Amino acid sequence: MAAAVPLEIRTQRLYLRPWRAADAEALHPILVANYEHLAPWIPPRVATPSVVPLLADRLAAFGTEFETDREWRFAMLTSDERTLLGEIDLFPRSAAGRVAFADADRAEIGYWLRADETGRGLATEAVRAIIDVARRTGRFAHLEIRCDARNEPSAAVPKRLGFSLATTIDEPSKSAEGAAVQLQVWTLDTR
Repeated sequence: MAAAVPLEIRTQRLYLRPWRAADAEALHPILVANYEHLAPWIPPRVATPSVVPLLADRLAAFGTEFETDREWRFAMLTSDERTLLGEIDLFPRSAAGRVAFADADRAEIGYWLRADETGRGLATEAVRAIIDVARRTGRFAHLEIRCDARNEPSAAVPKRLGFSLATTIDEPSKSAEGAAVQLQVWTLDTR
């Protein structure tokens, strides 16, 4: 059976491919250095800089999810494949939440960049590439980007790419404070 999405995506400045357990060595210092930058915005299971063996297990699990079309988490690297920049994701969804690809009628896009690489349009370039991939599946009627309303740089990406703000919802925070956050849901029709 053919994969729902390609295993490699190249843009002018980026190389996107599934995470590998071997990426843990390079990812660990990035997560350590960027924890304060990432932790307010992305789930702890992604942002937390676990020890390298546990991080390798986490990345291997991401690879398994990729292979089974449950979620597609791409490592985002420079086009020369030398520098790890962050992550770009595509998650199959239905109105009820994240689902298996066969049950999806929409998809959610997620992304993060290390702090020293922000402000150069790399997230926008990666999201544009993932939009093209999602369209080619023929499965998704629309795409969503969900981001904390306080995260203005993240919200600038869907604005730049023609997404519309569909709604803002209260979501319980996974932070220690437990306060609700305002989550913006941006949508783009793909057909």
